[in-house]
Amino acid sequence: MNEDFYLEQKEPTKSCLLAMRTFLLNSDSALSETKKYGMPCFCYKGKMCCYLWLDKKTKDPYFLWVEGQYLHHPALEKGNRARMKILRVQPTKDLPLTTMTSILNKALELYRNGTIPIKKV
Repeated sequence: MNEDFYLEQKEPTKSCLLAMRTFLLNSDSALSETKKYGMPCFCYKGKMCCYLWLDKKTKDPYFLWVEGQYLHHPALEKGNRARMKILRVQPTKDLPLTTMTSILNKALELYRNGTIPIKKV
């Protein structure tokens, strides 16, 4: 859905973002990709969960976790955000899969256990 966003990036950022996307889409069949605010957005059963974006200064990619205020992990950064937290990824290094998996599992559990309500269809 967001192929243009990914293809417009330069290497190694493009490959890193595509790997991040694959990680998310392969993690749970209830996660789907759309585009919101010009960014790739990943929704769990239609509810916004995570964005992929680039740091304005470094141009390095990061995961932006929508319900970050509920997520507690030393690799997450709150910055001056009230609700969201980010996980930075260095495009020239291997993805931190253990950290990514831990954070994603915590995030998805928020939707599965009802902490973040999902509209019944």
